[in-house]
Amino acid sequence: MNFPDVTLLVTHYNRSGSLERLLAGFRERGCSFGEVVVSDDGSRPEHLSAVRALQGRYPFRLVTTPQNRGLGHNINKGQEAVRTPLTLYVQEDFVPTAAFAPHFLDALEIMRQEGQWDLITFYAYSPYPYLRPYRQGFSEKLYKPWYTNPLKFYYYGDHPHLRRSDFLQKFGRYVEGKNVDETELTMSLSFIKNQGKGLIFNDCFALFDQINTNTEPSTATYRKNWREQQNAFILFLRWGYLKYKFLRLNYKLLFTDKIDYKV
Repeated sequence: MNFPDVTLLVTHYNRSGSLERLLAGFRERGCSFGEVVVSDDGSRPEHLSAVRALQGRYPFRLVTTPQNRGLGHNINKGQEAVRTPLTLYVQEDFVPTAAFAPHFLDALEIMRQEGQWDLITFYAYSPYPYLRPYRQGFSEKLYKPWYTNPLKFYYYGDHPHLRRSDFLQKFGRYVEGKNVDETELTMSLSFIKNQGKGLIFNDCFALFDQINTNTEPSTATYRKNWREQQNAFILFLRWGYLKYKFLRLNYKLLFTDKIDYKV
C-alpha cells in the first residue's frame, strides 16, 4: 500500500539497528509513503554512518544536527522538513504489526474526509481515561477542566500517531532543552489549550510493538528512581506532589494564555 500524501517521520538517536528494524517492518507490511524523513539528534559517528548506509536500501531524507539537542529539537527540525499534508510520526524503537495497514487506512480516510481531527494516536502505555466511541475502532479523546483523572493532561503523546503537517503552526513548536517528560507534557497542554481534537485506536497495543534490546536499550534514562519506591513516606510525598501538580496544570489551562515548560 502506498500513502503518497503521508510522510513517515522517524526520530533517531544512537539506535541505528532499531531504525533498520522499523524501516524493514514497514517494507514487510507492504507500506510505502510519499517520503520518509529520519531526524537524527547528533548520534555517535558509528550510528550515523550506519544510518547513512541504510539510505542505500531504504530511501529516506536524513536531517542531522552536529550535537545532541534533545527530543524537542529533533521533532521540530524533522517536522519542518515534511512536505506532505499528513505526517505519521514514529520513534525508532517501534515496529508496525500485521494489523497496522488496514487500520491506518481507516485513520487516513477519517483525516482526509473530516477536517476537525488534528491527531490520531495508535499506541499508548495506558488508555486515555475519557473516551467517546467514534467509529472503525477509534474513540474520541475528551477533556474537561472538571475531569479528575490526572492522565487527562496527556491528551497528546509522543507514541506513534498520524497528524496534520501544520501541527507546529497550530500548536507551537516543541519546547527544547528539556527532558522527554517536560517536552511531551508541554506539547499536550498546548494541544489542549489550542482546542486540538484527537482520536485514539481502542486497542493500544495492536498496531505497533515497542522493542528495546540489550544492545540498544531505551535512551529515556531521565526517570527518577523515587517514582518506583514503595516507602510509605515517599509514597505520601508523591501523592501530595501529584495533587499539587494536578491543580497547577488545571490553573495553567484555565487562567494563563501561554503554556511554558514549567509543568
